[in-house]
This record gives sequence, structure tokens and C-alpha cells, in this order.
Amino acid sequence: MNNVRGIRKQSAVEAKQLRIAMFSIHSCPVGELGTKDTGGMNVYIRELASELGHRGHRIDIYTRIHDPNDPLVIRLNQNVRVIHLKAGKNGHMHKLAIYPYLGDFTCALEDFIVQERLQYDLIHSHYWLSGQVGRWAQERWHIPHMVMFHTLGAVKNRTGVGTAEPLLRIATEKQLVKHCDRIIAATQREKDELTQYYGAESEKMSVVPCGVNLDLFRPEEKNIARQKLGIEDNENILLYVGRFAALKGLDRLLKAMTYLQHHRDLKLVIIGGDGDKAPESIELQRLSSELGIGNRVRFVGRTEQDSLPRYYSAADFLVVPSYHESFGLVALESLACGTPVVATEVGAMDSIIREGKTGCIVRDVTPLAIAKAVDDFISKPLWELESVSDIRDSVRKFQWAHIADAMIEEYWSVLGDYNYRYSQRFSESMAR
Repeated sequence: MNNVRGIRKQSAVEAKQLRIAMFSIHSCPVGELGTKDTGGMNVYIRELASELGHRGHRIDIYTRIHDPNDPLVIRLNQNVRVIHLKAGKNGHMHKLAIYPYLGDFTCALEDFIVQERLQYDLIHSHYWLSGQVGRWAQERWHIPHMVMFHTLGAVKNRTGVGTAEPLLRIATEKQLVKHCDRIIAATQREKDELTQYYGAESEKMSVVPCGVNLDLFRPEEKNIARQKLGIEDNENILLYVGRFAALKGLDRLLKAMTYLQHHRDLKLVIIGGDGDKAPESIELQRLSSELGIGNRVRFVGRTEQDSLPRYYSAADFLVVPSYHESFGLVALESLACGTPVVATEVGAMDSIIREGKTGCIVRDVTPLAIAKAVDDFISKPLWELESVSDIRDSVRKFQWAHIADAMIEEYWSVLGDYNYRYSQRFSESMAR
């Protein structure tokens, strides 16, 4: 599917409850958002699984133990569980360091499956490390395997930003592309990249966008939101929400601020990071001081998700300065709160931003170009932007109920294809 399509009427077979094993090995869906390795993918898995669970489907999300106090099982709702299994040492581990322990994780998985007497209809893996475990499970359980990569090593390396992704990752991704039963891409851009860099077959891929929780992300009165956050009414507020990874482009957003000194009431509010003592936080604060904008930048730190709507509502614009995004969930969240978005040309920005109405896309990715886009929007008469309610309405089609409908359709499609291939192989073997 290339968009969220209208859902066809389910047959009696499709009305049954599916049993789905999801893998999110390196990052826990209930981890602290905004910290290292915990971002949009976690929101995606948690929201999608919860919506599927509300439909009666049973979802088990397997992840590694990140904290010795992690319980074995956490229930997200009646039908959705997060299951913590051993893989390496407890606590944070670099993603690549987890790879040698994937075999241990698989053994713990098998023990849990046997002990609980579990069977699944299909596997849905998230990220390449999870895909590797999913591939092994696919061979053992003889059920179809769907993969969503969320980011691709070859694409990250193309940007030339941050630490280069290892050949091991890219080789593993190529094998997953070849052997899985279905690939879910969040955007047409990602689908094209899978073909360009990994030789993925078009008929094996489907595009299902990410979603937004419209019950959580809704507008608040701007003046009330600002009052509660200690923001002056006369200030122009730019907002950044996300991790402090180099790929997110926070450095060039800070540099863009140096071209906006004539806006004396302009402030940048930054949400995310692992705390003031984390190396990335220290470096960004040092850069702010060096650029002479330290008094115009506010580092809020990590913020609970249910507090984000207030920040979105209090801001004049969200800025997404990334070098690369697989989708860009924060843009959806901001628009759902009625706040425009200024973004680089990454992820799904082309499809979720209405140019000049709900935001703008910066085609030239230099700090000066980002500054010019911000300057243009600050100076833009309010009548040129859509109203708060219209901005919110522009993303209603991305609510999680629609995304879950589309994913359920993909699940039944891949199950049908898998069962057809299995029956064909069986018929051929009987004919010999």
C-alpha cells in the first residue's frame, strides 16, 4: 500500500485474533523517550501494539533487559505484553555490542516460548538487530516474518554525519531484505532507498506511514500553556524535540540561531537528551556558549510524553533540522497540537507539511537557509498560516486507528502469500 487506504470488509477468517511476536531488542518500548537509542521507534511500537491489542489481537513485544529491576513482563493492555529477556549485561549497551548476544537472547526466547506454550501467526521485527532474531525465529517457527528497519545503515552512511555504520549492519540488512516475507517502509522515500541500496523487490514492500495519538496530542490555549511553562507572551519560541544524535542536526539549528539575532525576543527550547552530564548535552551547551547564544537557548532535558503537548502548544514553530529521518514523528505531534513545522527535506515531511500553510520545508540544509525559513515564518502575516484547528485537521488521517487498519491488512496479506507459497511447495513435493 502506498498510503493509508480504505479498509476492505474483513472475511470471517480475517476476523480472528492474530498472535504476533514483535521484536525490539536494543530499545525497550517503555523506555525513557529522548534518551540514547530511545525515540520515535519506541513510540511507534508501543502505539501500534496498543491499538492492535484494542482490536483483540494478542501482541508480545520482546526486548532485552535494560535495568535489573525490569520485570519479566509488563502489560500495556489486556492483549499486549512487553517481555524482557537477557542479552548481554544489564544497563545500556552500544547497539553493535548487543550483536554477539543475540544467540543468548534467542535461547532465552525459546525457553520462554516453551514454558508459556506459545504459538504465533507471524513475526514483526523492528530494526536490524531485531530482524536477525526474527530471521532465526522464522526458520524455527515456520511462520512469516515482516521487517520494519526504521533506519538504514547505508542511508545513514550516505549523509556522512556521525559515526559510520559498520559493514556488519549493512550486510545483515541485505540478508534480511532478501529472506524476509514483507518489508514495511514508513515513506515512499524509504521504499526507494531500499531498492537503491539493498536491491529490495518492489512487490515485497509496502508503505505504511507512522501515526499520531490525537487524544494525547491536542492543542492547549497558547497563553495558558506559556504561563504554565514560564514563557513570556512576547517571546517567539522555536522548539526542538528529539534525541541528541548527530544525525538530528541540532548543531546546525544552533548555528542558525546566530543569523536571527535581530529577533531579540526569539528563544530556542530544546527537549531531549540523557541529562546535563551526558557528553552530547555538554557538547551542545558548549557550542551554544561559543556561538554567543547561550542566553537564548533553554535546555529542558528529557520530558515525559504527556507533557509534550504543552510545549508544542506554547511554541510558535517546531524545527526539525535533521540530516535524515525515516519518518519524523515529532512533526506529526506538533501539527496535531496546531503548531506549524519548519523542517529539512527528510522522512515524510513532503507528505505531512502543507507548504506555507502548516509549515515549510527547507531544501537547502545550511544553517543560513534554516535561519531564513524561520525568519520568513516569524515575519509572515498570521492570515497566511492555517488556523490551529485546520493545522490539526491536516493530520487526522494519521491517527493510530487508521495506521492499525492498514497494518492489519498487511498482516493478512503476508499470511495469505505465505500460506499460498507453502501449499504450492507441498503440491510440488507430492507430485514428485
